[in-house]
Amino acid sequence: MLYDFAVNCSDKVRDAENQQERLLYQGWIVGFVDGEGCFSCPIFRNRGMTMRWQVQPTFVVVQGASSRAVLEELRRFFGCGKVYVNRRRDNHREDLYRYYVGRFGDLRDVIIPFFREHPLRTSKRENFEKFVRVIDLMGQGRHLTRPGLVEIAEIAQTMNHRKPSEVLRILRDHTPTISPSRGEMKRWSGPCGDAGRPAETTGPPIELVQTQWVFK
Repeated sequence: MLYDFAVNCSDKVRDAENQQERLLYQGWIVGFVDGEGCFSCPIFRNRGMTMRWQVQPTFVVVQGASSRAVLEELRRFFGCGKVYVNRRRDNHREDLYRYYVGRFGDLRDVIIPFFREHPLRTSKRENFEKFVRVIDLMGQGRHLTRPGLVEIAEIAQTMNHRKPSEVLRILRDHTPTISPSRGEMKRWSGPCGDAGRPAETTGPPIELVQTQWVFK
């Protein structure tokens, strides 16, 4: 009986230590994303969609090549998303890598619940709350209606210090199809920090990376 009691106590101590380690690790992730992560909700042309516009919420963390292992660690922890490379053509010494989560189910069921349970601590928390609102609206199918798209665009243009959106003006005015202006072309140096010039980028479909609409 004494032996069983000792084993039980040992297991409890081990469980407590493991729980403490998990809490520390989760706290590290929150701090890291506070500093290096980005929640954004770009809207871009997609003629295959009901409204000819697509909302693409994304969670991205960018690091230099020397810190790629950290992004792989995030991918393993969350169990979703992928790590892509943006090969540099400027004077930087290393390529940039990005941990990218864009699948709606992963954002709704994995990323959002984690940061709900472990809140961000900087102003990025406000962007996260707006991001959650957009995901909620999409879950209701609001992105498939013009009023819903306008509502989402109004939220998105207030995220990441964006300026008034040309996309929002188009949606409000019901303007016929136009070509994207030079200032509206997305690069990964947009709302999610400097990711370099869009050269030899591996990752989501190229039209999403190079012709994605953002709010400027």
